[in-house]
Amino acid sequence: MALKDISAFKASNTVMVQGCTSDAGKSVMVAGLCRLLARQQHKVAPFKPQNMALNSAVTPDGGEIGRAQALQAIAAGVELSTDFNPILLKPSSDKSSQVIIHGKALDTMNAVTYHDYKKVAMQAVLSSHTRLRSQYDKIVVEGAGSPAEINLRKGDVANMGFAEAVDCPVVLIADIDRGGVFAHLVGTLELLSQSEQDRVVGFIINRFRGDIKLLEPGLEWLEKRTNKPVLGVIPYLKNLFLDAEDAINIEQEYSPSALTVVVPVLPRISNHTDFDALRLHPEINLKFVSVEEADRTGDLIILPGSKNVIHDLNTLMLNGWHRTLNKHIRYGGKVLGICGGYQMLGQSISDPTGIENNGKAQHCDGFGLIDITTELQASKELRNVSAVFEHNDFKSAPNSTSNPITISGYEIHCGQSTLGSQAIPLLRLNNGNIDGCLSDDGQVMGTYLHGLFDTPAACNELLRWAGVSNESAISLEDVREQQIERLADCLEQHLRPDFLAQLSQPSQLSHLSKTNADPTAPSATATLHKKEAT
Repeated sequence: MALKDISAFKASNTVMVQGCTSDAGKSVMVAGLCRLLARQQHKVAPFKPQNMALNSAVTPDGGEIGRAQALQAIAAGVELSTDFNPILLKPSSDKSSQVIIHGKALDTMNAVTYHDYKKVAMQAVLSSHTRLRSQYDKIVVEGAGSPAEINLRKGDVANMGFAEAVDCPVVLIADIDRGGVFAHLVGTLELLSQSEQDRVVGFIINRFRGDIKLLEPGLEWLEKRTNKPVLGVIPYLKNLFLDAEDAINIEQEYSPSALTVVVPVLPRISNHTDFDALRLHPEINLKFVSVEEADRTGDLIILPGSKNVIHDLNTLMLNGWHRTLNKHIRYGGKVLGICGGYQMLGQSISDPTGIENNGKAQHCDGFGLIDITTELQASKELRNVSAVFEHNDFKSAPNSTSNPITISGYEIHCGQSTLGSQAIPLLRLNNGNIDGCLSDDGQVMGTYLHGLFDTPAACNELLRWAGVSNESAISLEDVREQQIERLADCLEQHLRPDFLAQLSQPSQLSHLSKTNADPTAPSATATLHKKEAT
């Protein structure tokens, strides 16, 4: 198959990956390209102008960015920076989101208000990009959703609005596993303006299964119809494990002999990446269940973080989770709360200034399983921390001064919790403060620390408390690194060599013109698909 050339792709220090849909593979593609460029000794930065997600990470300077950009920074081998994701939107309801600019929470806005705010947001985006251009020789940008959302085109900062502003080439990616891949690509392209269409230098088809020969007629049609090259067909990578941007991955093999961990999927669940290490654990069956799910049986119930803790607590109460938790404890089960889940386990939560309720004060009783009270406050705690177990009688995890077990994690919360007289402190942070608590019967614990299970030694201790006797926790860091390498190897194998060569060329920003067919281009199917990935 004669493929179109990529002469329109002039070497640029910024290249953008946009998708026909959400979950088309943009985040993963950017991570893989960052690793490929880092392998070639480029100083490369990931960038996402605007991200809407409830999974976030804390930067070294105490800012907050999307979890996907943290993963991409790891792939690039660079320290996290708030400039990698200058605008983060964290939905607190179906109609409003907390707006985080350069790592700091600004305000909660509804969709209409934020739409009017986009001019200011664009300035924040461009200032971050300008700083990155002065520090890095390559920037790989991730778009958001689709560039063809007609109702969102005016004032766009996330897709073509940004690409036009900085004059960068765009690669369009679509997921063939969903079906309708050619309609996705052609339809998206048709809905763009002429200058935006000219900016698209080619297509990547993601998650392909089967015999590539059956796809080739479609590729030929696509290139002829659009006059754009197919830059690669990426095979479906089974069991690819990478930090999720927002969607919950519930895939796991079930073992009847393993300990079952139940996590209710709250309406505003946040940082569910806390449970990635458990999903990969050979002795754990991890069950994400809806709050309405009748089957809540398990050995350990974990209440996760929440962006709207009082709303989510009330939702759990209305669905009988107070009865579930009390019965679970009576039968010897263990309960853990993380961040918002920790607050829910306490005696009460107050929101005197309406942080989560559009300025209207609110108060509610908690589950009453640990002796803490919580007050929500406007200032947000954002920090990376380490800790050791504070209480020497903590089941199976004494804090031995000769061999203390360190937990590494991070805090992202607005509430401040006060321990009552019956609360047993759980952790001592590296700054000397106490975090979390343990119930007097040892069956319930809570903490503000996200990433609680990511450190194998700490994970083993916590799971011994829950009922896992052997030390079989995995290193999430090692798994992540292995998967990034696997992804980069796959992209190197299945993306066109001339496209990869152009990516690695010295930077030279210039306006893009329409891609023209090269009738003398040699057959290059083999360069797209050297072999099926396993």
